[in-house]
Amino acid sequence: MTEWQKILQERCLPGLIKKNAPACVLSTLKWAIQGRLRRLGRKAGWIIIDAMSEANKLSLADKLKSLGVKQGLTDVPKTRALKGFEIDRVVNGAYRPGHAGETFVAVQTFEAEYRYGQVAIQPDVPLDVLAAWAREPRFLELPLESYAFLDAETSGLAGGTGTYAFLVGVGRFMDGAFHLEQFFMRDPAEEATMLEALAEYLAPSKALVTFNGKAFDAPLLVTRYSLHNIPIPFKNYAHLDLLPLARRLWRDRLPSRALKYLEENVLSAARTVEEVPGYEIPYLYFDFLRSRDARPLKGVFYHNAMDVVAMAGLLSHVTGILANPFGEAVEHGLDVVALAKLFEDLGQSDTAARLFERGLEMELPEADFWLAIQRLAHLEKRRGDLQTAAGMWERAAARGHIYANVELAKYHEHQRRDYAEALKWTKSAKELADKLDIPRYIYNHWMEELNRREERLDEKIQKRSNNKPKESSS
Repeated sequence: MTEWQKILQERCLPGLIKKNAPACVLSTLKWAIQGRLRRLGRKAGWIIIDAMSEANKLSLADKLKSLGVKQGLTDVPKTRALKGFEIDRVVNGAYRPGHAGETFVAVQTFEAEYRYGQVAIQPDVPLDVLAAWAREPRFLELPLESYAFLDAETSGLAGGTGTYAFLVGVGRFMDGAFHLEQFFMRDPAEEATMLEALAEYLAPSKALVTFNGKAFDAPLLVTRYSLHNIPIPFKNYAHLDLLPLARRLWRDRLPSRALKYLEENVLSAARTVEEVPGYEIPYLYFDFLRSRDARPLKGVFYHNAMDVVAMAGLLSHVTGILANPFGEAVEHGLDVVALAKLFEDLGQSDTAARLFERGLEMELPEADFWLAIQRLAHLEKRRGDLQTAAGMWERAAARGHIYANVELAKYHEHQRRDYAEALKWTKSAKELADKLDIPRYIYNHWMEELNRREERLDEKIQKRSNNKPKESSS
């Protein structure tokens, strides 16, 4: 047994019982080191103590500087020379200088008549309906050149301070063409330079167009700009996020509202073999940071560029069908009904009613057909055309829809004052509620209302019978 083992056994063995052996070991080591220093000589001990005292006097900034930490952007070293396949050998672009270094920017231009799938990417109609839907009056005033179509590729989907936007593509309509620039961060040390270059390109714009950008791209970029204490370039911009509108227009017909799915099924556009799946993009970037081989990133640049171009095409298509919802561009019955619902919510009842009628004339799944009947009947009721609404309720009642029986009972009670007919529809609704397999809480809701209506109608019928003049006997 060594000298150290004997000391530890004598001083710390009792501590094992009290479960404080780790503290005892540390204390013993400290005691042993102090003793060793005394044996090595008082002078050596005082030298060490003096050095520790001087270190304690240093400020936090001095301590960080002694470890090699630089302060501010001025002391950040330039990005190391990259070896292997540089990005400029893979993607057409150039290095753009900034205050703290340089960043790579890829540039493409698409002519105004360029078509993405079957759709021209440049909108040619006013955005008045879109402005009403988005509740953003600035869309009525801003010229097309003021819109910036933005999409970011990131190091992950979690967001927060640990997620980088390493590639940001922005498209703008300029000089009769769609000008696309992609800002690439070759190394995290270049982030501030990339963000400054992006801000400069966004400066002439006054509105953002994104796809899920309100929830992801914009907040992420706000975080990155804030971390570098750089003013947020799009802080006061109008922002049009196309994803909520896409959900509104195509959720009933399409199983997915992902941008690539909309490209294929709405714009009839297909991407080339260069395309890479979005979920692979963070891994491809991390591989590049390790290997400095930019060749796999060519597909990432293509993916980002097509996302931006697709947003322009989707905006062009949406503004077109909103400006002319009765045109040939709207081919599917479910799309017509979705437009009818949107115009109804915007308060444009006449347009909504015509669209519902047109949608009902087209091929619809049965469930959607009867939902459209219900919406149109309700719309006609609000417009005051109760006779038309009653005709639709009778069609729905014949197919076993409880709501239609209830609406007919209301119609005959309050509008036609035909209490016997109203009672007939009330009892019919109760019979349906007993037959249908519906949740208990819905059943209770219907029965509570129908029982009250039946009682009230019985009283009205009895009162009318009592007030009827008796026939005189001959």
